[in-house]
Amino acid sequence: VQLQASGGGSVQAGGSLRVSCAASGSSFDDYNIGWLRQAPGKEREGVSCIGNSDDSRLWYADSVKGRFTISRDNAKNTVYLQMNNLKPEDTAVYYCAADGSPFGFLVRAVEAGRVGLWRQWGQGTQVTVSS
Repeated sequence: VQLQASGGGSVQAGGSLRVSCAASGSSFDDYNIGWLRQAPGKEREGVSCIGNSDDSRLWYADSVKGRFTISRDNAKNTVYLQMNNLKPEDTAVYYCAADGSPFGFLVRAVEAGRVGLWRQWGQGTQVTVSS
């Protein structure tokens, strides 16, 4: 599966953005999808994950809980990340990634900082939040 992230931009603190991850190729609903981000000078970190086909399995980083919402539309081969009440510390390049490994395994890896194991990556989209 190939991934393309879009929808980034510049907003003021407190604003909202929705980034999208469009997939091409077969069997999109077989893949768990993650959003990860990398701020300047920092390590890449997990933001949110959604389970394959069963979109009831969700994970959020503590820093975005209550502000970000992940969802997927398998008919459109797209995963969305709705970001509300954005803060300057949310400024980063946001990447989407796909992997067919068990959802719990991927979440534990992301929580441990091992974000590089995701099999497929999109190109990233810049989100800039000004104070």
